[in-house]
This record gives sequence, structure tokens and C-alpha cells, in this order.
Amino acid sequence: MPANERLSPAVPSSPKRDHLMATAFRLFYRDGYRAVGIDTLLAEAGVAKMTLYNHFPSKEDLIVAVLNERSTALQQALDTALSEAGRTPSRQLLAVFDGLKQWFESDEFKGCAFIRALSEYPDPDHPIHQAAWAYKRATNERIRTIAKNAAAKNPAAVADTISLLVDGAIVAAHATGSAEPATQARAAAISLLKLASE
Repeated sequence: MPANERLSPAVPSSPKRDHLMATAFRLFYRDGYRAVGIDTLLAEAGVAKMTLYNHFPSKEDLIVAVLNERSTALQQALDTALSEAGRTPSRQLLAVFDGLKQWFESDEFKGCAFIRALSEYPDPDHPIHQAAWAYKRATNERIRTIAKNAAAKNPAAVADTISLLVDGAIVAAHATGSAEPATQARAAAISLLKLASE
């Protein structure tokens, strides 16, 4: 059984579980996964330890569940943005980077929850690493589809390079507190897509 399935079994949603996950994401995103202890989480969520373990056998289970839920929400938001951008590949790619810029400009932006997870859990076989990388792969697949629709000669290579631009922009924006990296990466991505499609 894949590690992700082992650590995040299908569990019916409930108000307490949803509250725990929302609190956990807020703390993990603000302070880091390893830095947030169970006692801090329980105090912030206002629940007993038994309640936590009734829903999540371990802190790792909770982290994987939080990442999976966040991944689903972000993929749905990206799909909506791409759909609203229309069928033109260049417009869809612009939508990706315009969305990044809007995120960078928001008060909530504190870097990427998935990049942080990959950094804190660097072992590729670790379930948390796998959950974070699964999101990055899913985003890459959407960019690859854009490249295919643009008739790029090597859609996979184009998608990998644009994914690097996305992640680089996120890291630079987090480091500098500026949304400008989104604009710079946007221009580079559009140029790349045009060159790859000629």
C-alpha cells in the first residue's frame, strides 16, 4: 500500500476534524511542520488529545491529510483559473503567473507549504515528502497540458522549466517580500512557450 494511503485513510469529514485541520494548516504554514508540537496544536484548536488521535493516529497522518486537502483545493482553484482564461495556451499560462502575483501580494503569503514540507522532510520515501511532491507533479501536469496545446516540441521539458520558474518565483517572493518575481517569471515563461512552439 502506498505510504500516502497508509497515513491518510479515507475518514468522513466532521466539524471537529475540519477544525483541527484548519488550525493545523494555519500553524504549520506560519511556523513550520516540525516546529509545531502536538500540545501547541491542541491548545490552539481547543480540543483534547484524545479527540486529535481519534481522527489522526499520528502527527504525520495529520500533516499528510492537511497537505492532501490543500492540494485538492489549490488544484481546483487552478483548474477554475485556467478554464476562465479560455482555450488559448498563452492566456492560460498568463493566468498561472497572474494568480501567483495576486498570492504574493496578499497578507496571507508566507511561502509555499509544499516546498516547506519537501525541505523539512527531505527523504523521498517519507509520506509527507511524497504528499508534497504529488502536488508539485499535479501542477506540472497542468502546465504540460498547456505546453501540449501550444504545440511545444517537448511539452515535458517546457513544463519542467516553467515549473522551475514558478517555484523560483515563490522562493524569491518569500525571501524579498516583493511580488515582482511573479512578473519576471511570467515574462520568461511566455517567451519560453513561444520559442518552444515555433
